Amino acid sequence: MAKNQEIKKGEIVIYKISKNEIELSVRFEEETVWLKQEEIAKLYGKERSVITKHINKVFADKEVDKKSNVQFLHIAGSDKPVAFYSLDVILAVGYRTNSARAIHFRRWATRVLKNYLLKGYALNQKRLTEAEKNFRQLQDAISFLEEKSKHNLLKGSEIINLLSSYSKTLKLLEQYDKEQLSLVKKSRAKFILQYDQAKKIVETIKKELISKKEASNLFGQENDDKLKGIIGNIYQTFNGKELYPSVEEKSAHLLYFIIKDHPFVDGNKRIASFLFVYFLDKNNFLYKNTGERKISDNTLTALSLLIAISEPREKDKLIKIVSNLLIP
Repeated sequence: MAKNQEIKKGEIVIYKISKNEIELSVRFEEETVWLKQEEIAKLYGKERSVITKHINKVFADKEVDKKSNVQFLHIAGSDKPVAFYSLDVILAVGYRTNSARAIHFRRWATRVLKNYLLKGYALNQKRLTEAEKNFRQLQDAISFLEEKSKHNLLKGSEIINLLSSYSKTLKLLEQYDKEQLSLVKKSRAKFILQYDQAKKIVETIKKELISKKEASNLFGQENDDKLKGIIGNIYQTFNGKELYPSVEEKSAHLLYFIIKDHPFVDGNKRIASFLFVYFLDKNNFLYKNTGERKISDNTLTALSLLIAISEPREKDKLIKIVSNLLIP
């Protein structure tokens, strides 16, 4: 295949020696390729029993980790799952196989797949293009925060808290400069926030705050059905696809819309912050692997104030700021 051809997940990669010899269609998944035992036998021109012996020896010698390099898949014509082996297993068997085909394939795979596809020379071009776009957005966001600070639109301590939490983006910029960046995949939201559920949560907060004399009866009193509309907005679709498919996007828009659209007579920022945290927690997205909250209370307070004083044209920047703060 051509060197400048990009390989996508699930795409078929064809290995062919010559017009009259072996041709194999190989599936590219999870940044590797997969073959069945009979296909490996065909590839190297050996009996299947020989390949079985080599595979068992590869795993016995712990040359390749068995758990992460074997997939059991259901295929047509088979009444039970069939084992597929990754490129690491295929190559390991190839180095134990003495045949002209094995030598040819090892050279091809090492040159084309290992050094090109799997190390990402083709894919990296796409990744770097996406990374450049992402980090231009991050730089814009940092400039945006600095501008707010200069114009004293937030208190010094508030902007410092926010910039401190956002400073990890500078580390990401440094990684990008050193070509060490790996793009973060957005996480799908599994928990669905229901309007009635949100109303009960607001009522619970209201009772607690009133008991502490930190709110009046106006707290949490809804204007028409605005909250219902906001919750509907974060789940809206276009042509059958969600406009905000990820946890990051949904939670950021939930926080922004409640603060900016004022669905309640009083308490919009506090309610928005609580529902934001609740939504993240229900999606198992509130904490880092270290157990630390991704967005601290001080940072959330600063974000809420920043959203409250922002102009409508600044919405996209604020959504990106919140989303990037949720990067694990």
